[in-house]
Amino acid sequence: MNLHLTDKLALVSGSTAGIGFAIAHSLASEGARVIVNGRTEARVQEAIAKIRENVSWAKLEGFAGDLSSEKAANEVAQRFPDVEILVNNLGIFEPKPFEEIPDDDWRRFFEVNVLSGVRLSRLYLPGMRQRNWGRIIFISSESALQSPPEMIHYGMTKTAQIAVARGLAELTAATGITVNSVLPGPTRSEGVETYVSQLSAGKPFAEFEKEFFEKHRPNSLIKRFESVDEIAHIVTFVASPLSSATTGAVWRAEGGIVKSAF
Repeated sequence: MNLHLTDKLALVSGSTAGIGFAIAHSLASEGARVIVNGRTEARVQEAIAKIRENVSWAKLEGFAGDLSSEKAANEVAQRFPDVEILVNNLGIFEPKPFEEIPDDDWRRFFEVNVLSGVRLSRLYLPGMRQRNWGRIIFISSESALQSPPEMIHYGMTKTAQIAVARGLAELTAATGITVNSVLPGPTRSEGVETYVSQLSAGKPFAEFEKEFFEKHRPNSLIKRFESVDEIAHIVTFVASPLSSATTGAVWRAEGGIVKSAF
C-alpha cells in the first residue's frame, strides 16, 4: 500500500532505539524524510546507519539533544521548522513501589513523558496550521487506561498524554491536522529488556514472559510481548494522509489487554 508519505518531514522524539527507532525506520521506508533523535550524536549516527542498512534510499537527518528539555526543543524547532509529522515517543518508565516514589520522580516522569510532547506540539502546531496539514501522534500506553500498580507514576503520564492529544484534536477541528494517541501494550523493546531483568530475577525470557502475562497482564489476548515493528506499522498509517478521517482517537495496539470494546 502506498501511504503517500514521500518527502513528508517527520520528527520522532527518542528514536535511536526501541519503538521510536522502529517508527523512524518504518516512516523512512515509506519515503518520509525523518529526523532521528537521541541524547548523543553517537547514538543518533548509529541509528541512522542501522536504518540505511535496510533502507538504502532513506532520507534522514539527525538531532542530538534531550527533547525533555525546553532548550533542546527550541533548538530542534529552529533547525527543522517545517516538521509535518510529529511523533511524541520520548518516554521513561521503571517499576517502583508507590510508597517509594518521591516527589522528584513524579516531576521527572511528567517532565519527560508529558511536557516533552506538549512543548514540541506547541512549537510545531503554528506551522501545521499555516500549511493546513499535519500529524501529531502521542505514543501512550495501555497503562493509560489500566494504571499498573508496579509503576503508578508512569501510568499517570500516559493518561495525561491522551488528555493532551484529545484537547489538541478539539483545537484543530475542521483542519487538515489530526492528533491521535497510540497505545502499545507490553512491547519487547530495549527499555523493556531492562525492565524484565529487574522483575525476572534472572529467569529465561520465555519463562518470564509466560509468568508475566499470567500474573500481571492476564487480560492479554495475545499472551506475549509485542514487537516494536507491530507498533511502528500502526503509527506509520496514523501518520499518513490515508488516516485523515481519524482524529482525537485512541488507537489501541495493546494486544487486547483492555477489556472494554470502546
